[in-house]
Amino acid sequence: MSVRLYIGNLPKEEVDRQELQAIFAAEGDAVTTKLIKDRKTGKCRGFGFLTVNNDEQADQIIEKYNGHLFKDTAIKLEKALPRTKGEESEDQAPKAAQNPSSNPAPNTNKESNRREKGSKKPRRGGSGSSGRESTTTSDSDAIRPDPRWASELEKLKQMLAAQATN
Repeated sequence: MSVRLYIGNLPKEEVDRQELQAIFAAEGDAVTTKLIKDRKTGKCRGFGFLTVNNDEQADQIIEKYNGHLFKDTAIKLEKALPRTKGEESEDQAPKAAQNPSSNPAPNTNKESNRREKGSKKPRRGGSGSSGRESTTTSDSDAIRPDPRWASELEKLKQMLAAQATN
């Protein structure tokens, strides 16, 4: 049975499937790659898939190529989770299975955080209640300023306080 591996952290510049396939050429013809590209721009979306023959070969490839430099970026290889029935196409980013022996990396892939089409859940700051969202998280987000703008916000507060005293 074939096993799909998720290839993450690919550069989002001009990357083609042949370049990606060339990395794994030493593993033989049984290994195939699929590069996921943006439909509008045709550029790489930062991930792809590698299909291998079995679990043993998959484990060997992960061990050998995880962290391998490809165009000055270290690629990340993991076993891909199986597709769910709700997915519409292969172009959606999967949530790769966590390998307990490796250090988990923070999820910086915005594609995996997207809501499915047809979801009626309101966006943050919007009116309405979904019932699933806890009020403590939305309240704390509203209270704490974005750390990138905290110093600017403090300056504005001081300016307002100075105007109020005059």
